Amino acid sequence: MPARAKKAGGDTPSGKPPDENLKRLTIRIDLAGGRQLGPGKVRLLELVDTSGSITASAKLMEMSYRRAWLLIDELNHMFETPLVETRMGGRGGANARLSLLGRAVVQIYRSIEAEAHGVSATRLNELARNLRRDSPTPAKEPK
Repeated sequence: MPARAKKAGGDTPSGKPPDENLKRLTIRIDLAGGRQLGPGKVRLLELVDTSGSITASAKLMEMSYRRAWLLIDELNHMFETPLVETRMGGRGGANARLSLLGRAVVQIYRSIEAEAHGVSATRLNELARNLRRDSPTPAKEPK
């Protein structure tokens, strides 16, 4: 996957430098019927697109092949047409690639993410400025 270009003037989509306490804004889209699309599934799609392999993508995400296959199967049944196309391979094994809709879904998700970062950067930095500077360990519940 090609690296996304940074906007001039900073490391965030808005071009403003990120606050050192702010890790990231994560977007999960909750769709009808309990279906969800979020950063993990989109990253898996991106890795399949660049590697051409579900196995390689699973390894890069440190998940089992079975888990990756189940997520891809879920994605393929979530939309009108499959996002990932697979075919049996020869000596190199099976291969996978994103369909046109698969690429469009990744692009739409990343656009939503970039737009959300852009409009929320000021408020996110407000939150980050008010965080404790140390990393306290959350209190454990008594037994």
